[in-house]
Amino acid sequence: MSPLPPPVLTPILGSLHAVQVPIPYPMKTVTVLIDAPGGRAHGPVTLVDTSLNTPEARQTLEDALAGLGLHWPDVDRVIVTHHHPDHYGLAGVLEERAGAAVHMLDVEIGRGERYWHMLAEWLPGHRKHMLDHGLPGELLEGLHPMNPLVVPATRVQPLREGHTLELAGVTWEVLWLPGHADGHLGLWHPESGTLIAGDAILPRITPNIGLYAYTRPDPLGDYLQTLGKLEALNPARAVVGHHGPVMEGVKARARALRDHHHERLDFMRVEAGREPRTAFALSRAMFPRDLNVSGHRFALAETLAHLEHLRLLGQLYRTWDEAAGVWTYHA
Repeated sequence: MSPLPPPVLTPILGSLHAVQVPIPYPMKTVTVLIDAPGGRAHGPVTLVDTSLNTPEARQTLEDALAGLGLHWPDVDRVIVTHHHPDHYGLAGVLEERAGAAVHMLDVEIGRGERYWHMLAEWLPGHRKHMLDHGLPGELLEGLHPMNPLVVPATRVQPLREGHTLELAGVTWEVLWLPGHADGHLGLWHPESGTLIAGDAILPRITPNIGLYAYTRPDPLGDYLQTLGKLEALNPARAVVGHHGPVMEGVKARARALRDHHHERLDFMRVEAGREPRTAFALSRAMFPRDLNVSGHRFALAETLAHLEHLRLLGQLYRTWDEAAGVWTYHA
């Protein structure tokens, strides 16, 4: 591993700092928050999100902790916004090395977090789900029951929407912000107008809203409600998972994302009305650029989220094509 540049610690609120941790994805970094309250008498040393289980991420976190006079064993608590690898990957390492208590929203424990423990059992269902919606078999390459980038925790403690917790010496409200993940958690400090948003809203890219075999039936409907909640909160600033660590203009960005998804819904309604097609065929219309194998799967999941939202509204229908062994969507 080549030497890494020293991490930059961005002050957020009081003893709370953000660090950008490198990840091997197009976003390049993920935001991890470290609360170093100056001794356990002032509150637990806390991480919000963890990054991936990679040497680069571990080194960056070690250096960031050291910059605050801390080390791995000093971490008392980990709060995870959602179960995706770049946010949850090191949770089990922190649990083992530091004895840290790992917390997630109760909704996410029962679905997304469970995914990492049940992947081998759930994998056949994932494959069938994608094949049933037209994904060519060769694009299932790389799906396997182990992911070395994620070390899941063995004991995850639930947080619940509407409850409060102490962080940086002040009280935060626990929010449920579903869409990007079924149990996506946010933390809200109304006095400063600060939202810890994870991937619920991002400044430069659209959070992926995908329908998978194990997710709630209408993730796009969930996300449109989340965007409405963010508009109503109107935070002065949000700490975001990527392209941050801090963004302003949250209300305007939420409106822009809502408009974007409504445009996508209009596009899908027209495309599906032309002729019956599988979700995969429609994904090629929605995402016509060249994609790699995982990109095709993300595109299928995103397209399905829009198609199923329209179907649940009664604006599209789907029919099982027995001869081809796939679902087709049509007006």
